[in-house]
Amino acid sequence: MTEFLSAEYWNERYLNNTSHWDLGMVSPPLKSYIDQLTQKEIAILIPGAGNSYEAVYLMEQGFTNITVIDIAPAVIKALQLKYPNQHNIQFIETDFFKWKGQYDLILEQTFFCALVPELRNNYVKHMASLLKPKGKLVGLLFNRAFEGGPPFGGDLVSYHQLFESYFSFETIAACHNSVAPRANSELFFIAIPLALVDLSNENYPIPR
Repeated sequence: MTEFLSAEYWNERYLNNTSHWDLGMVSPPLKSYIDQLTQKEIAILIPGAGNSYEAVYLMEQGFTNITVIDIAPAVIKALQLKYPNQHNIQFIETDFFKWKGQYDLILEQTFFCALVPELRNNYVKHMASLLKPKGKLVGLLFNRAFEGGPPFGGDLVSYHQLFESYFSFETIAACHNSVAPRANSELFFIAIPLALVDLSNENYPIPR
């Protein structure tokens, strides 16, 4: 499954428009969450953002400190060309697991499901390390299984087991406002880090 980790793999999927879970719009549950945020200066990270509908929506709503990262060069280049000279948003080509920073909010939208399951523990640990003490990881997780992947699915029980070492769930529940194709198959969650993780001790094994 290591091909799913490569920049080349995701670059090709983007260029050939084969990421079938791309909604073509801001996700309604995340839009609803964004709409109730009042502090427009908070530091926000969106990893593996693809076409970045949520990031663009944040920018349009007046948020001033948005960072988008993706491993696929074509994704980032297209966004930089489409939104040049924007001071409120950065589009950065990088590997999520090598990225460092401190954020008030990280939005999860189809990044988790794109990672091979062997990397999920690393995902949770690194997410916790990127959040400020009062920061939040907010987003959507698939509440269903898939044949093959990506995307890779999961369920409520496995997510509780996965996140419990580094996060406490403020909420994790079935979405009431998913787009029709995803009705009854998404969980909306808000997770708060239990403690900051020492970045200097990170060691993420990549499955071979």
